[in-house]
Amino acid sequence: MESISLLLGEALSPYQVTLSPSGIRGEYRVTLKNAIGVTVVEREFNQAQLNDKRLLTDVVDGLHRDVLIAEGRLEPCVIAALRNAAQDKLLASRN
Repeated sequence: MESISLLLGEALSPYQVTLSPSGIRGEYRVTLKNAIGVTVVEREFNQAQLNDKRLLTDVVDGLHRDVLIAEGRLEPCVIAALRNAAQDKLLASRN
């Protein structure tokens, strides 16, 4: 997990990234803190999401989006469009 933590740190710079075990099923908590140490985003992921290169890219993209939302840099209409796109992608994958 150390290499995953380093990758997340590089991808999510300038935020301080902490990756810690969480849960009995192998989940991991990812915490992003800003320069003054305030937690901006905290989410849990299962180990498979962090070990698969393609899924890890989705994790990073989601964390970037969450940071933008948390900091108020993403408009509500854009958030709604992203949710609709994600839902459409989920429905398409089921077919």
